[in-house]
Formats: sequence, structure tokens, C-alpha cells
Amino acid sequence: MSAHESMEHAEHAEHASGSNKKIALLIAVLALFLAISETLGKGAQTESISKNVEGANLWAFFQAKSIRRTVVVTAAEQGKLTLAGTTDDAMKAVVQKQIDDWTKTAQRYRSEPETGEGTEQLAEKAKHAEHERDEATAKYHHFELASAAFQIGIVLASATIITGMFALAYVAGILTLGGILMTALGLWWPHLLHLH
Repeated sequence: MSAHESMEHAEHAEHASGSNKKIALLIAVLALFLAISETLGKGAQTESISKNVEGANLWAFFQAKSIRRTVVVTAAEQGKLTLAGTTDDAMKAVVQKQIDDWTKTAQRYRSEPETGEGTEQLAEKAKHAEHERDEATAKYHHFELASAAFQIGIVLASATIITGMFALAYVAGILTLGGILMTALGLWWPHLLHLH
């Protein structure tokens, strides 16, 4: 091998070494973004599950309160029938008091702002939990797509080192930008794209 060929070979190796360092840096950046999107995705998934359970519990409580209210309203209606058929004034007073108590209880079961446990308040809380669940689910889908883009980018960047095909590194770079975009959408605009 001539001195000129040795020199060209050394320059090529140095150039490849510099390119490999850039590819390694790209892989490191992709791995960083992957870790971030995975962490955000897990947090969003946990939030979605938590809000789903919360909503289901609130709707179950709503249903129990509705059943209680129906029973009390039915008892008050039955009391009114009993009252209509009673001639004894003392008995009428007792039945009327019971009807009034049942009516107050039924009203309290419908709306209880001080405790937040009336059916109106429970329905509002359950709808709010469902909204938060949907928000977290939308975020989760974006973070999952971002993670997939980063993972594929890592594979393509790694393949660039092995094959020397720099087009793969450019595709990895594009996937990095796509992953960053999906992460940003998940963080700030999760309903801009409908992914489910």
C-alpha cells in the first residue's frame, strides 16, 4: 500500500469516526427524549386509570343516592294516600310530619351542596372525572406515538453506524422531530388530533 493510499484510508477512518460520534450523539438525544415521553406516558396512563375509577365510583354513589331518593319519594306518595283516607286528626298530624320528613330527605338526596353528596353534585363530579380521564387518555396516546418514533429513530441511527447509509440517520432525525411534535401535542394540545 502506498503512502498516498494509507493517507486516504486514514482520512476516511477519521471522517467515519466523526460521523459515528454525531450518530452516537443523535442516539443519546433520542434515548433522552424516549425516557421523557415514556415517563409522561406512564403518568398520563396512571391518571387515566385513576380518573376512570373515580368516575365509576361517583356514578355508583349517584346511583345509590338515586335509588334511596326514589324509595323516599315513593314512601311520601304512599303517605299522601294514607293521609287522604285518614279521619283521625292525631293520625293525620303524624302522617303529615312523616311525609314532610320524607320530602325534605328526598330534596337533600337531590341537592346537598354543603357535603357535595347530592345526586346533582355527584353527577357533576363524575362528569368532571370523566373529562379528566379523557384528557389523560388523549395525552397517553400522543406520548405512546412519540415513544414509538424515538424507538424507531434509535434503531435507524444504530443501523447507520453499521451500514454507513446516512439516509437512515436523516430519517431518524425526522422521526426525532415527529416524536418531539407528538410530545408537545400531548403536553399542551392533546385533543388537536383525534388518535383513538
